[in-house]
Amino acid sequence: MSKLLSNDISQAFQTPNHKAFIAFLTAGDPTADCTVNYILEMERAGADLIEIGIPFSDPTAEGVVIQDANIRALQGGMTTDGVFEIVRRVREKSQIRLAFMTYANPVFHYGCERFFARCEELGVSGIIVPDMPYEEKQEMEETADAHNVAVVSMIAPTSQERIQMIAREAKGFIYVVSSMGVTGVRSEINTDLEAMVKNIREVTDVPCAIGFGISTPEQALHMAQVSDGAIVGSAIVKIIARDGEQAGPAIYEYVRSMKEAVARA
Repeated sequence: MSKLLSNDISQAFQTPNHKAFIAFLTAGDPTADCTVNYILEMERAGADLIEIGIPFSDPTAEGVVIQDANIRALQGGMTTDGVFEIVRRVREKSQIRLAFMTYANPVFHYGCERFFARCEELGVSGIIVPDMPYEEKQEMEETADAHNVAVVSMIAPTSQERIQMIAREAKGFIYVVSSMGVTGVRSEINTDLEAMVKNIREVTDVPCAIGFGISTPEQALHMAQVSDGAIVGSAIVKIIARDGEQAGPAIYEYVRSMKEAVARA
């Protein structure tokens, strides 16, 4: 397994136009073998960073699509060690930048030091923890920093007074939440995201990518025009739910269309 030249997740934004397409899937849905293959397909289609969801029984930030994927993966026997094994297998073939999306419980249950040491060993550059408030991130971040893993800050539309406070300390990239509520495809996104990103830009040059609700190339283009990239999860997970172990070609075509849209921004 070759070692990444850099474990800096912000390097995912070093594309020709400095815009990144970030794709998400749930580890173990429908199988570990499929997850490895689908990550490689998404890289081949042009994804700049892939978020791997670690299945959890109570994913409070997720809508029904990703909740169901968590259930399928857990019923199939996926564990945190199993997720690390998926990453190890990906690393045999790919240097694509990877981040975990998970909750505080799986990390602390696994053991913070052990968890982030494994991340460093396997070249996982970042972690997104939706249920960990800004005020409590330090207890995880100290260990993550020691292992060169960025704890990615999330900034939501309700964070108006908190935006700059969170942004000042952000590392890697900032996950800008497009809409209130849980993850899931949305036909319209009405948040003033341009104003949110402008507010962030006043205090940091850490890249910003927008997620929650993005599913079409038109939405991805718009998000990349007002920020540094677009994050898509539920729309990909829906393809996997529909096509199961045969989802590879559809994932490739979908991610390629989304990456092409972001590249036009």
